[in-house]
Amino acid sequence: MVRSAFLALILAFVCALAALGQTRLMPLAEVRAGMKGNGRTVFSGDRIEEFNVEILGVLENTGPKQSIILARLSGGPVERTGVMQGMSGSPVYIQGRLVGAISSAFPFAKEPVAGIQPIEQMLAIPNTPPEAPRAVARNLEHVASPADLLPASTRAEHRFGDTRLVELSSPLSLAGFTQTAIDHFTPQFRTLGWEPRQGSASGAARAPMGDPTRIRPGSMISVQLMRGDLTMGADGTVTHVDGNRIYAFGHRFLSTGGTELPFARAEVLTLLPNLSTSFKLSSAREPMGVITRDATAGVTGTLGRAARMVPLTALVEGPGGTHEYRIEIARDRLLTPFLTQIATFSVLDATERLSGAATIAVNAQIDFEGSATPLKIDNIYSADTAAGLIAALGTALPLTYAVQSDFDELTPRAIRVHLRASERKQQWTIAAIHASPMKAKPGETLRLTATLRGPAGEDLAREFTWRIPAGTPSGSAQIQLTDAVTANLSEFASTIGQQQATPEATVEYLNAMRTNQRAYLRVLLTRPGFTLNGRPMNTPPASLALLMKDWQPAIGANLLMQSAAAEFSFAPAGGAVSGSKYINIEIQD
Repeated sequence: MVRSAFLALILAFVCALAALGQTRLMPLAEVRAGMKGNGRTVFSGDRIEEFNVEILGVLENTGPKQSIILARLSGGPVERTGVMQGMSGSPVYIQGRLVGAISSAFPFAKEPVAGIQPIEQMLAIPNTPPEAPRAVARNLEHVASPADLLPASTRAEHRFGDTRLVELSSPLSLAGFTQTAIDHFTPQFRTLGWEPRQGSASGAARAPMGDPTRIRPGSMISVQLMRGDLTMGADGTVTHVDGNRIYAFGHRFLSTGGTELPFARAEVLTLLPNLSTSFKLSSAREPMGVITRDATAGVTGTLGRAARMVPLTALVEGPGGTHEYRIEIARDRLLTPFLTQIATFSVLDATERLSGAATIAVNAQIDFEGSATPLKIDNIYSADTAAGLIAALGTALPLTYAVQSDFDELTPRAIRVHLRASERKQQWTIAAIHASPMKAKPGETLRLTATLRGPAGEDLAREFTWRIPAGTPSGSAQIQLTDAVTANLSEFASTIGQQQATPEATVEYLNAMRTNQRAYLRVLLTRPGFTLNGRPMNTPPASLALLMKDWQPAIGANLLMQSAAAEFSFAPAGGAVSGSKYINIEIQD
C-alpha cells in the first residue's frame, strides 16, 4: 500500500515536471488590443534577450483563413533599430503564453510596429516527411537562367491604402564572394526574399553536429545554402521547440513545401540601423539540423539530423595561378542549378580578370543519384566583356535542363568543374561557305569549302566533299555552316519540351549537344522525318511515315520538314566558334 502511494507520488511529480516543460499557448481568439507581453531574440552573440510588446489589434483575413496580429515593440535596441531583418520568427509571449512570431513590418515606419504570425497557423504546418521536390513543368526554351525555376517574389504584402505590411526579408550572409558577384546576383536574391550582406565564415564544411540544447525559442539560425570555401546562409529566429522539432521564421522561406536544407546556429555580430529596414549582421556556427518543410506560415525542421548536400569542386587555371575550391551546396532540385551558377562565377571573379576581353574554357562533370551516365560539359566562352557570367550560365543551364525532367534519379550527387581562363578574346566567326557546283544531280559529288575568321583577322578554310545519294528528290538543298548553338537549336528545337523515356536518355540527350569549340557544316534536305521519345527518325520508309503521321497525336511524334543528310565538323586551334552562313544549291532530276 505504501509502495503504491509512493509510486503514485513519483508519477504525479514527473507529470508536473512535464507540464512545466511544455510551452503554454494563447489562441488568437483570446488576443485583445492593449495586452502587453514580451518577445525574445538575439541582439548580440547568442544571448537571448527580451523586448516589450503591446498588442494593437488583429488584422483578420489577410489571406485565406489567415490573420496577422499587430503589435508595437519597445525596449532594448529596437528603440533605435525598429523591426529588424533577422527577427523573423522571434517568439512573442503574453502572460507567459506563446502568441506567435514576429514576421512582418512596415517599411520606413517611424515606430517599431510589427506583424505577428499567430502560433496556431505555424503549428498547423504538417509534420510529414519531406519529399523530393518535383521539377516545374516548363518548356526549356523559356528557361534563360537557373533562377527561372525558382518561385518569384515570395514576400507577402498586405496593403492598407498606401501603407504596406511586408514580410521581413531574410538577411543573406555571404562570405568568400567578391563584391562584383554579390552585386550581379542581388536582384535575383531580392526577388527570392533574401537581402544579401557581406558576412564572415566560421567552421569547416563538414563540422560536427552541435548540441541541440543550445537551440531555444529566440535563438538565431542560419539556413545553409552553401558552405566551405564559399558560404551562403539566410538567417532567422526560432519560434518554438517541440522535442527535436523546431518552428522558425514565421513566414515562408521559398515556399518549396517539402525540402532538405541544413541549418546552423548563428551568432549576431552587430545590429545595423537603416532608414528602410534595419538588420542583424550574423555569422553561422556549428550545424544543428535540417529544415524539412517550407510553408506560408513558417518553416519547420528537425534538430540533430544532418542534411545531404552536393559537393562541388572547382579548379580554376589562368594568369592568376591555379586555385581549387571545395564547396557544398544545398541539395535541392530547384536551388542546386542556381547555386552552381553563383559558385562558378564567384570562383572565376575571385581569381581572374573578367572586366575586359577574356576566354573561359569549361570542362565539367555532374553525377546524379540514380543514373550511371554523368552529364558532361565541354565548351569555350569568349567575349569582350562578361565572359565569366556567360561561362557560369553555360555551366549551370545543362543541369537546369536535367532537373526539369520528372526523374528523382536526376538529383545531383557531385559536381566537378574545371575552368581555364585567358585574358584575351579567342573567338572564331563564320566567314564564308562555298559549294561547287551549285547545280548537281543525284550521284554527283559536291565540293564544299568552309571558312572561319580568327581573332587576329586570319582565315581558316577547310574543304569537304559530299556525294548526293541516289534517289534524292529534286529541289533545293541548304548548305549550312554554323556554330553549335544554331545547329543544336535546329535539330533539337522540336524535342526541347518533350519528356525523355528514362533518366539515362535525358542525360544522353544533353550530352549529345554539340560543343561550341567546333564549326559544323551541314547539308539539309526537305524530306519526311520524325522525333519519337526525343530521338530523331530521319527518312523512315514511306509506309511507316504514313502511319506515324496519322498517329502523331498519340505517339508524340513531330513532322520535321528539314533533316540533315550530312554533317561535317572541324575545330580551330583553340577558341569558341560563333555565327552562321547559308547557301542553297539545286538538285536536278
